[in-house]
Amino acid sequence: MRTRACTEPRRRLCVLAGWAAFLACARAEESACPPACACSRDSGTVSCLGDGASGLPSRIPPWTSALIVRGRNVPTLQRDAFALANGSQSDVAALSLSANSIRAVEADAFAGLPHLRVLDLSHNRLESVSDGAFQGLGELRTLCLNQSIVPEAVAELAAALASGDLRGLHRLELAGNRLRSLPLAGLDTFRLLHQLVLVNNSIRSLGREDVSVLERQRRTRVYLARNPFRCACELGAFYWWLRNASQCPDAALLRCAEPEVRRGLPVERLRAEDVDCLNENLEAVSYVFLGIVLALIGLVFLMVLYLNRGGIKRWLNNIREACRDQMEVYHYRYEQDSDPRLANVAV
Repeated sequence: MRTRACTEPRRRLCVLAGWAAFLACARAEESACPPACACSRDSGTVSCLGDGASGLPSRIPPWTSALIVRGRNVPTLQRDAFALANGSQSDVAALSLSANSIRAVEADAFAGLPHLRVLDLSHNRLESVSDGAFQGLGELRTLCLNQSIVPEAVAELAAALASGDLRGLHRLELAGNRLRSLPLAGLDTFRLLHQLVLVNNSIRSLGREDVSVLERQRRTRVYLARNPFRCACELGAFYWWLRNASQCPDAALLRCAEPEVRRGLPVERLRAEDVDCLNENLEAVSYVFLGIVLALIGLVFLMVLYLNRGGIKRWLNNIREACRDQMEVYHYRYEQDSDPRLANVAV
């Protein structure tokens, strides 16, 4: 009996020691750096750069605050792509996924990152963006999508931005995406948006509706350099907004691309009459009216000629007969002057 009483506590201690060792191994495994990645626990950074692997790194350490994944083949960001295995929430605050050949973002792809504040998806080729792609990112402050959107996916991106939890967004970068207009139909929902970067796109003009939205968002600074603006009368609303507002910090860098006579001219240096559609329409109407008047005058002239064709014919015949008589007189005098016999008689 004494032997059993002595062995039972030892067995319990062995079991507890085994569980402790297992938990320690599990924690060590969770805290280990993912394969082909560089980790810095002091700064909380995990970098997985250009190893040629496919997919996202697995088993991100729980102490990670900044995750950088670049140069991998990640065609699709699937639902819960960053969710932890034990179901707990990640503390990652900055996530960079640039240059990973991402083509699609599914709904709730970032649902496991509720504390994310910076998201960089630049230099990808997004062809499909789900409406719920940015769900669960209520604390996101900076979203970078430079050179990432194909033209066919612009409408999907606008819907995803409008339907996501991005009302606290401060900076949105959309440079180099060949955008032709503002991709934010519901820009009014971004009350805290401070910076909107639309540099190096294909924007030729901003319509009156877009300008009205920007006027309501007075705190938003819009960067529009290196866009091919068409400096004609349809630029009027944007031109006056640019002159009167101070929401475009790079206004001095905006240049005209069309028409040819104004190519390279700063948009700020345009004259008011260059973007005045009323004057342009009046000038066009005046040319049309002048053409109509000249056509009427020509028609009246032809009608007069037609109605007086008999008198005009007699008048032309009289002129012809007078010319013929005059030519006969000149011919007779010439014959007299050229005959030597007539000249001797005259002497």
